[in-house]
Amino acid sequence: MQKNISNYWLTLFEKSNQQESPDYENTLKYFQKFVDKTPYVKIKTIGITPQGRELKVIIVSKDKAFTPELAKKTGKAIVLIQNGIHPGEIEGKDACMLLLREILITKEKEHLLDNTILLIIPVLNVDGHERLSPFNRPNQNGPKKMGWRTNALNLNLNRDYLKADTPEIRSFLKLFNEWLPDFMIDNHTTNGADYQYHVTYGIETQQNIDKGLVHWIEKDYLPYLIERVEQDGFIVGPYMEFKAGTIESGILDLPAPPRLSHGYCARQNRVCLLVETHSLKPFANRVYSTKSMMEHTISIINENHEKLVSLNHQADKYTIKYYLADKKKFPLVLVGNGKFDKFLFKGFEWYDEHSEISGYTVRKYTNKPIEIEIPVFNKANSLKKIFVPSAYIIPSQFTDIIEVIKAHQIKFDVLSEAKKIKVEKYRFRNVKFASYPYEGRQMPSFNVESFTDLCDIPVGSIIIKTDQRQLRIIVNLLEPEAPDSFVSWGFFNAFFERKEYAEAYVMEPYAKQMIKDDPQLKSEFYKKLNDDESFRNNAGERLDFFYKRSPFYDKVEKVYPILRSLSDL
Repeated sequence: MQKNISNYWLTLFEKSNQQESPDYENTLKYFQKFVDKTPYVKIKTIGITPQGRELKVIIVSKDKAFTPELAKKTGKAIVLIQNGIHPGEIEGKDACMLLLREILITKEKEHLLDNTILLIIPVLNVDGHERLSPFNRPNQNGPKKMGWRTNALNLNLNRDYLKADTPEIRSFLKLFNEWLPDFMIDNHTTNGADYQYHVTYGIETQQNIDKGLVHWIEKDYLPYLIERVEQDGFIVGPYMEFKAGTIESGILDLPAPPRLSHGYCARQNRVCLLVETHSLKPFANRVYSTKSMMEHTISIINENHEKLVSLNHQADKYTIKYYLADKKKFPLVLVGNGKFDKFLFKGFEWYDEHSEISGYTVRKYTNKPIEIEIPVFNKANSLKKIFVPSAYIIPSQFTDIIEVIKAHQIKFDVLSEAKKIKVEKYRFRNVKFASYPYEGRQMPSFNVESFTDLCDIPVGSIIIKTDQRQLRIIVNLLEPEAPDSFVSWGFFNAFFERKEYAEAYVMEPYAKQMIKDDPQLKSEFYKKLNDDESFRNNAGERLDFFYKRSPFYDKVEKVYPILRSLSDL
């Protein structure tokens, strides 16, 4: 049982009858109390938001290991807790206040620091947090005021982990890669259907994460977590993303892309627990269920820190061995294969009612508990696999790309002597663009074909060798077909454009001469005329047939400028 505490240590959540959460200024004031009253806490600034607010991290260590170097020397497991990436979903911040108080002040849980060091980001999206309103999340039950989903640039930070467009995520990446936590918790609230579950979780257990970590998650961690949290009185289930938007269509439990926190951590060979409380449950229930998820996660890590730290180190080494030394193919594009397991879903009885407003049916829920069997689609296949090259080569002019590489603290060399080497290149085909921007970017779809070439690599080129622990991050950024690659996010849209043209009055007589000089070309042209009606009826395509085979054509049109090295650099 929690000890009696003075008014000094009561949070706004408690003082307001569990109805409110403090603004950012008062949030930091509360955490500052821990710094003032105990030697085991330090607050550091990790960055500045677009509106000029300071991003903070709270470091909690019995050993006063307040730097990454000191923390690593302790041998303890480092646990990173992130709150408020979506500031409307803010209960994690209040739960951290309560949990830290029990660890540091009333001390009934001080043992949780025996073998762990905590990094707590109270609010990652501070600008969004300060856009306070009672109307920001109409389908959520409290608190009285909450923040806005996106940052001041109207970008969703939980789509930005790989492309790193925002200053908040670049600050996070610096923190993450310097401290390299052994485990991450990302606290959220989910929407959607009504059901009995108080808290749900997302965690990566498929081809995008190391197999040794998957075994620990499935055999040790999740059974312990679910049992302990349910002993606290909270019903726990998997994250509820429904296949067709309805409960009966089943749950999707497929690999998360690295744009998301848990997908990003998987590519860093680290486990991330995505905590998703339920928006229709009272704010108090959400705060306490989040606290329970965090407490029991820290508890099992505290009891088994050496095992987890060792598994993480093994994952880093094994990733390099598996894809480089053993030359296994890398699963670049993962998609569900339609297979599923059965799941006993704890819901509430529902009915569908016609709406004169929308003209369609609206699903409504009763408070009558039911249990029904539904599918959980949790099997994925590798739609695309590639061999990982020994290195990628980035021309020095792509400074925006290089800055993102630096943000991820990926190691690279700068070529000091020009070289001619054999490389693999990609050429884009069937390029189409989305009709609407996504996170401020116009995302293309395309196919690629590879070809080899002997290239002159100039001085100043960036050489990224893949034999480093961030191998999964490197490949997901630089392989065009990866779902969150630079190309997929629109960084290379200019390379889909043709920049020079040949006028018809110039190209037509030149094409006649080409046919005259090259009988094989003539045969190819007339065969295409005969076989392809669309080509036959398109004057521009007919002239383009010759333009692409002429010396005027840009040989790097639709060619990806980042190279895969096939030679020793």
